[in-house]
Amino acid sequence: MSNLFDEIEGRLKEANKRIVFPEGLDERILTAAEQLAAKGIVTPILLGNEQEISSKAEAAGVDVSQCEWIDPSDDAGFTEMVDAFVERRKGKVTADEAKDILRDENYFGTMLVYMGKADGLVSGAVHSTADTVRPALQIIKTKEGVKKTSGVFIMVRGDEKYVFADCAINMSPDSQDLAEIAVESANTAKLFDVDPRIAMLSFSTKGSAESEETDKVVEALNLAREKNSSLVIDGEFQFDAAFVPDVAAKKAPDSVLKGDANVFIFPSLEAGNIGYKIAQRLGNFEAVGPILQGLNKPVNDLSRGCSAEDVYNLALITATQA
Repeated sequence: MSNLFDEIEGRLKEANKRIVFPEGLDERILTAAEQLAAKGIVTPILLGNEQEISSKAEAAGVDVSQCEWIDPSDDAGFTEMVDAFVERRKGKVTADEAKDILRDENYFGTMLVYMGKADGLVSGAVHSTADTVRPALQIIKTKEGVKKTSGVFIMVRGDEKYVFADCAINMSPDSQDLAEIAVESANTAKLFDVDPRIAMLSFSTKGSAESEETDKVVEALNLAREKNSSLVIDGEFQFDAAFVPDVAAKKAPDSVLKGDANVFIFPSLEAGNIGYKIAQRLGNFEAVGPILQGLNKPVNDLSRGCSAEDVYNLALITATQA
């Protein structure tokens, strides 16, 4: 486990956060839940039939007796949840439709977070990203002033920590989107003890090339500064000008960033996704995430190829966000 997670565990010991796992029958989820509960770091809430969960856990040699279990098909608070969901959807669904929708584990789990019965949700070991994110957008919704959620990775190597965004959600962000991503990424960085110094990335540095793509990044920079004037942020930058002091001194000598950026905002999803994977595979960085940001309460998405360790780590991150 990286130093990052050692730090997080220490912080969470007294926080007593409750994280709901809609995929309570998955062995990876059960294994991670056992470890989280045994350490007393968070309280896992497993969704599913109690007998089926017990049988699955026993077959896997996992003890989930210290976890909480909720069966969405037999929950005493289901009527209250239906009413809250109908109200939240503002007439877009009837009570009968809500009952059917809330039998879906992800919708049920997201409502637990919305109603304050859980502090965050981790899903995606079995379900698609859309299955995890859609309920969050409909129920929890984005923060005031944020139009879209975005996905960041914390890139960790020893004591080094960097934030890469957006690497998971928005394919072709416009200037407004990039500005929001920058502001939210700064907030995420602080959660993990990174003092944000933000670089808006492009294939150009300070006007060395002119195009619609570079203009978009420059506009995003100005919008981000309008949203939060205290940000330490600059652009547009090629990666080396943002990260290498000698290059920064030559290409952007007057910038507030001196080759010491630690939060990197990529101009498109393809750039972000390629960038984090290069750092992961060639630079031997651990890529922690994707961490969803911009929501009112934390919901995070696993890869369907995840390990029990991935589940454990993302639960810690979700509890930190909470």
